[in-house]
Amino acid sequence: MLTEHRTATNVEALAPHFDLSAEQKQFQELAHEFAEKEMRPVAPDYDEREEFPWDVIKKGNELGLITYAFPEEYGGAGVQSAVTNVVVTEELAWGCAGIATAMGGTGLCATPIMIAGNPTQKTKYLKRLADTKKLSLGAYAITEPNAGSDVASMKTTAKKVSGGYVLNGTKQFITNGGLADVYVVFATLDPSQRADGITAFIVEKEMGVQPGKKEKKMGIRASHTAQIHLEDVFVPEENLLGEEGEGFLIAMRTFEHTRPDVAAMAIGVARAAFEYAMDYAQQREQFGKPIARLQAIGFMLADMATEIDAARLLTWRSAWMLDQGLPVNKEASMAKRFAADTAMKVTTDAVQILGGVGYMRDYPVEKWMRDAKIMQIFEGTSQVQRVVISRMLTGW
Repeated sequence: MLTEHRTATNVEALAPHFDLSAEQKQFQELAHEFAEKEMRPVAPDYDEREEFPWDVIKKGNELGLITYAFPEEYGGAGVQSAVTNVVVTEELAWGCAGIATAMGGTGLCATPIMIAGNPTQKTKYLKRLADTKKLSLGAYAITEPNAGSDVASMKTTAKKVSGGYVLNGTKQFITNGGLADVYVVFATLDPSQRADGITAFIVEKEMGVQPGKKEKKMGIRASHTAQIHLEDVFVPEENLLGEEGEGFLIAMRTFEHTRPDVAAMAIGVARAAFEYAMDYAQQREQFGKPIARLQAIGFMLADMATEIDAARLLTWRSAWMLDQGLPVNKEASMAKRFAADTAMKVTTDAVQILGGVGYMRDYPVEKWMRDAKIMQIFEGTSQVQRVVISRMLTGW
């Protein structure tokens, strides 16, 4: 007979606080106002032209919305709270997932530096990225043409030489790739060692990072996604992030912090689509009444609202656990998987509720549907999240 398995950690994990602090509410309001006034009015145009939103990014940087989570001693606001992160990210993604992704690329670069960087590295690079007067973009370079979900099969090499390392290889699907000033690059000292050979480096654009092909994407088209090429790029020894062979662990720890943020981004997209579909269904009349009063539509709206709330609760739980210093690998994957799949379902249903006009570019729901798809892919696909969750459950 199975017995109840409940540890102190499990009990604690079930009891996060659901009330936001005054500071968190202020950041939520700041992010929402920025999303409403600066992002939404220009989002369709940037999406249509697939152009990087420099003006919006600069305004967000000046407000500190890109680097508020950096420690104060390195130029940030010192708001090191995962719950605050997911609250802010939801609002920005509600404004535009593409622009939010472009803004988030710098935070993604900074996260492994905050996790594994030494004081000298943090002072040099976090201060550079946190400068609100001079915009510096960051990027996180781990994915390769033949190493996506199977990170350990990467082929980008790092050869130890006098005074540092020489990097060679190509990275693919890099947010801010080719535009960024600072990169965290993962390379292997020995491909035969797989995960044990992976090592992380802080690489400056000036060291020789070459921009490659810019991708033409289905969604999040305001973000710049491109290849970068590393051809005999010399990286000084002081730019080694962590120790040799620690790169895979640094990457996995980074994902623990970033997967709740991706979940929050998915929630923001889903919420935007739901709100629009809800308003439309209350105004659009067929068969003599608003379609929201038709059971087929009303039940769809009920499911959409329920699943968005469930996704947010999973996301807030994982963020709260991070703030408590609790293990969060399983919970972060649960949040990311459920929120991403919810965003895809909710945006698809929003298009369905609007019917023919929902399929047209004159209405925003088709963009949200296109934006939602990537949530099931980047930071680990929904299938990879299930692998993580199942392994954590079974111990295999």
